[in-house]
Amino acid sequence: MSELWALSATELVEGFRKKTLSPVEVTNAVLARIESLNPALNAFRQVAADEALQQAKASEARWTAGQPQGLLDGVPVSIKDIILTKGWPTLRGSKTIDPKGPWNEDAPVTARLREHGAVLLGKTTTPEFGWKGVTDSPLTGITRNPWNAAKTPGGSSGGAAAAVASGMGPLAVGTDGGGSIRIPCSFTGLFGIKPSFGRVPAWPLSPFGTVAHVGPMTRTVADAALMLNVIAQPDARDWHALPYDARDWRMGLDGGVADLRIAYSPNLGYAKVDPEVAALVKKAVSVFEELGARVEEKHPGFADPASVFTTHWFSGAAFLMKGIKNQELVDPGLREVAAQGAKITADEMLDAQMKRGALGLHMNLFHRDYDLLVTPTLSIAAFDAGKEVADKMLQQRWTDWTPFSFPFNLTQQPAASIPCGLTKAGLPVGLHLVGPRYADALVLRAAQAFEKASGGSFSRPRTPA
Repeated sequence: MSELWALSATELVEGFRKKTLSPVEVTNAVLARIESLNPALNAFRQVAADEALQQAKASEARWTAGQPQGLLDGVPVSIKDIILTKGWPTLRGSKTIDPKGPWNEDAPVTARLREHGAVLLGKTTTPEFGWKGVTDSPLTGITRNPWNAAKTPGGSSGGAAAAVASGMGPLAVGTDGGGSIRIPCSFTGLFGIKPSFGRVPAWPLSPFGTVAHVGPMTRTVADAALMLNVIAQPDARDWHALPYDARDWRMGLDGGVADLRIAYSPNLGYAKVDPEVAALVKKAVSVFEELGARVEEKHPGFADPASVFTTHWFSGAAFLMKGIKNQELVDPGLREVAAQGAKITADEMLDAQMKRGALGLHMNLFHRDYDLLVTPTLSIAAFDAGKEVADKMLQQRWTDWTPFSFPFNLTQQPAASIPCGLTKAGLPVGLHLVGPRYADALVLRAAQAFEKASGGSFSRPRTPA
């Protein structure tokens, strides 16, 4: 049998049900993995080992009695340190937040995980307030990629990705305001989905507004569907939440992609993509043709919406900074974008909102003809840790190397990244699957078909000893 820390959540739940696996033994194995690897990778800001073992013992007693508490009873899960967790400080990568709290509330996603018996391991690292696509912060320093510790795991859910990719828990909660689930999943060889906006209730609302989603980060598509069953349950605190859909997201996963109309856009018509990444993605797209989908190379036909996104994002940063004392403690890059955001006028913000609406309409119409849009997840593979951009001569901000992710935060569509190959340097590359709004099940089904056809997840990275 595989090492306990290497098993998927789906395998763990089945083992608990059959009594061939013990929640306590699994939790001990994962905690030992964290103790071994976290010093090198810096994936966790806080590890709550004693609490996790208490939860595992309670789970084991429930399974022994034949009365599991929920769908994830006994499964270890990490929480991104952006998400409120009762009893634990949520410091958001910032030295400006008082750890004393009080910390009296769970965010919706944390509450649902507790209700379903998940074992909460601790809080994973994030750039300050989740502002950028890599993970380093004044509070926790640099988080590193399990495939190559000199490289970034991406961000802003970089700690979550480093944890899951290296076996420090099978499931992680991520957030995605411009790619923050999909970026690190692409860089670390994971599956992650940004569900339709409002699918997973969120509270409090991100300071960056209605571009921010909450979703699962996992090693398999089936695990993401299982986790979505839990975290998509309703919570009245999210005013933006979609009406609750009580479906089991695992149902129909194996329906395949035969006759689906798939538009493949290698660069959205304007993005610059590393040739090695482009070649791996192009080869991956042929898998859908082999599975019976009707694939056509077709750009969605919109202009680069970078300025529309940065108007939303930078103004959100400016609003965030207004409430912060001791601003000299804040990441200099965040201070820079907040200063730019403070100069945005009401007219400019309203213009960006109108353009955002036009982009959403454009994609609604595009999906009348195509069931899915497929692109690279990112334009490059992972680069050196501690940097915001790969090359300062070519890029100014993280949005310059993430042209495929943030447009679909603006449109609020479901979008997922699934590993599709390794570069010659041994770094993962992600394939990006974008569905019409609310077609989360379709994105999951296509991802499952690809995962099965391509032999499942890649071999685990050689993590530091």
